Amino acid sequence: MRDYTKFYIDGQWVDPAVANPLDVINPATEEVAGKINLGSAADVDRAVAAAKAAFPAFARTSVKERIELLGAIAGEYQKRYNDIAAAITEEMGAPAWLSNQAQAALGIGHIATAIEVLKGYKFDELKGTTLITKEPIGVCAFITPWNWPINQIACKVAPALAVGCTMVLKPSEIAPFSAYIWTEILHAAGVPKGVFNLVNGDGPGVGVALSSHKDVDMVSFTGSTRAGIAVAKNAADTVKRVAQELGGKSPNIVLPDADLVKAVSGGVQSVMMNSGQSCNAPTRMLVPRAKMAEAAAIAKQVAEATTVGDPNGNSAMGPVVSETQWHKIQGLIEQGIKEGATLVAGGPGRPEGLDKGYYVKPTIFADVTNDMTIAREEIFGPVLAMLPYDSGEDAIAIGNDTVYGLAAYVQGEPEHARLVARELRAGQVNINQAGFDLMAPFGGYKQSGNGREWGDHGFADFLEVKAIIGFGEAQAAE
Repeated sequence: MRDYTKFYIDGQWVDPAVANPLDVINPATEEVAGKINLGSAADVDRAVAAAKAAFPAFARTSVKERIELLGAIAGEYQKRYNDIAAAITEEMGAPAWLSNQAQAALGIGHIATAIEVLKGYKFDELKGTTLITKEPIGVCAFITPWNWPINQIACKVAPALAVGCTMVLKPSEIAPFSAYIWTEILHAAGVPKGVFNLVNGDGPGVGVALSSHKDVDMVSFTGSTRAGIAVAKNAADTVKRVAQELGGKSPNIVLPDADLVKAVSGGVQSVMMNSGQSCNAPTRMLVPRAKMAEAAAIAKQVAEATTVGDPNGNSAMGPVVSETQWHKIQGLIEQGIKEGATLVAGGPGRPEGLDKGYYVKPTIFADVTNDMTIAREEIFGPVLAMLPYDSGEDAIAIGNDTVYGLAAYVQGEPEHARLVARELRAGQVNINQAGFDLMAPFGGYKQSGNGREWGDHGFADFLEVKAIIGFGEAQAAE
């Protein structure tokens, strides 16, 4: 049983202003795995005050000092790598192999990327006699989700530290364990007191207090579009910067010249990874109408071969994160059946032999039309909707016909795929199942958010731009 009931404020672990305990449930067992406290506005005030007090000195640190600090964090992270991976499996149900190979790996990846970017980043640029300088924005509030918990913490904290910001983190109360270990890592690495602070809590208790706080200069939020809208409204009264990485309903266009087996198989596997709980999952697969039956047969085979079970075993897929999420997914599967989509694999209920844990069957729907609920709403579970199209223009139109624009995918002959990729309204387009690129900007069009994370683009939201006119030597008055 993990006891994570303290907050980290001003370089030390402290009790909350008022105890408000919450059980954290292991989604594989439905049993209590640990306890945290839910914070309040009083805790937020204390953490923000610490970050504000620490900002002037930390903002003046040199690039060399910040590179050394990030290097120390990377070293401490490696020491706790297995602890991070185990915590992620326990708190949100990711299979152990996924926690080790991807979830925990992305954490160290973002630290290393921030170091590499910082080494060559130009904070100052002289244009004529005007100096364009980039300065840390100030106190940042980070509100992060449960689905890729360390990834979303690291891709905010690492660049913010790199440019000289101070911060307060509210991790997901559903999956808070890895955030505590992350905080222990930063403390061990010697992050100056007040620079990084952690307050646990829910949206109404801590999220609202952070996003509306007068001394917070920017808020970076990752989560649902619904919650992102609320964060932006809360932040509006103080005109603070808001960066958002929100929902998605990403199209995966399988072109007529694609290798159908490879394209469909890879697409299904991508949806099922992390139990479908990825905002950029390719959950709408678009296939030529004449190939729908063949594509559905391939998808069925892959889905039914996807093993589901104990995340500490050898299963490809673990549970979804919570009972609430399980019921939401079940309702949307039932809706797909009700609206007339063809159920190819999976369906309602738990997989056979799994009577405990929030497990969902890998589910495939074929013959989906883009007006159906399962094609419009983000299900955030292992559910794929397969939609037919009649022409390339039709595929692009269907792909773009969504309020979201986080990611898109194209499979086919490379030159053809490049042409289609340019027409898709999404912040990141993946051609032919290319691998991760931590330098590629990540963020969305439309209701998928504002701003970009990852790589050098991930620095921008944490910087203000100042023009100092007449700074240069060749001034007209001389």
